[in-house]
Amino acid sequence: MSTLYEAIGGFDKVLALTHRWHELCLQDPEAAHPFEHGVHPYHSERLAAYLSEAFGGPKLYSAGYGDETYVQQLHSCNGVHIELDEACLAAFDQALADVNITGAPAARASAYFRRATEGQRVWGEHGTQVPTGLPFNHAE
Repeated sequence: MSTLYEAIGGFDKVLALTHRWHELCLQDPEAAHPFEHGVHPYHSERLAAYLSEAFGGPKLYSAGYGDETYVQQLHSCNGVHIELDEACLAAFDQALADVNITGAPAARASAYFRRATEGQRVWGEHGTQVPTGLPFNHAE
């Protein structure tokens, strides 16, 4: 059985997905907000490294950037924002289609991204402390 990473097409395909997702988010007034205020200049590449690892590929994110606790801390204490989340999730699904990730791999990637996005809400309230040592959030 191949990994989701392999089924999607490897790093270049995941990178194309993250670049397209970022473009789509910037085009949507609801989804653009977090990207309009100074994200890391290599956000798409870092997200591609994270998703590659989450999808069963090489440990690019944890080897070079940080662990799951670090990722959750980056996204914590910004409130719960369901409308924003839904806009970003819709953009992710559109990005999957736009870069020709279809069928079961697209459904699995979409389900993972939804689960991960909704899971971040637990750290949304101001002052929430993200515990250390969180396990990496892999796709199912």
